[in-house]
Amino acid sequence: MEKSASERIGIRIYSQPPPPPYPPGGPKRRDGGPKRRAMSNGVQRTLSKTSLLANFLPTGTLLTFEMVLPSIYANGECSPVKTHMIYALCGLSCFFFHFTDSFKGPDGKVYYGFVTPRGLAVFKSGLRVDVPRDDKFRVGLSDFVHAMMSVLVIAAIAFSDYRVTRCVFPGHAKELGVG
Repeated sequence: MEKSASERIGIRIYSQPPPPPYPPGGPKRRDGGPKRRAMSNGVQRTLSKTSLLANFLPTGTLLTFEMVLPSIYANGECSPVKTHMIYALCGLSCFFFHFTDSFKGPDGKVYYGFVTPRGLAVFKSGLRVDVPRDDKFRVGLSDFVHAMMSVLVIAAIAFSDYRVTRCVFPGHAKELGVG
């Protein structure tokens, strides 16, 4: 008996059986009713608001701090000057970058600028692009509050590192539980 080409290669073709017919009365509801819908809407709203929180957290500055920290404490020795300098740089970058924003121009390019009380000041001068005059590009009191909170977040995370705590508070390692 001669084998077909697909059998010689080792390929088998399977066909899927048709799905079973729906029971009388149609398919069952899978949404779980109004309770489940309300719960899923609540979870969806919570997750969307939580994702907005990421806009206010200083993740880039924190990553930089965590990457630079081992080089400062390379041999287990610390210098309070270096430690305070890295704090100052991280705090300033948190504060500064909180006031930067971007917009997409009519040409499709993204332009970056600094938010001021008058509006967005684009970093590149002499551009022939109309800068949006929306209120979201104007600095307000809430912007300063958010910037200060992000600086406090960086400080809290930095002071929770045992190397920093030992360096800044050398005589109080036992009290702080650093060891």
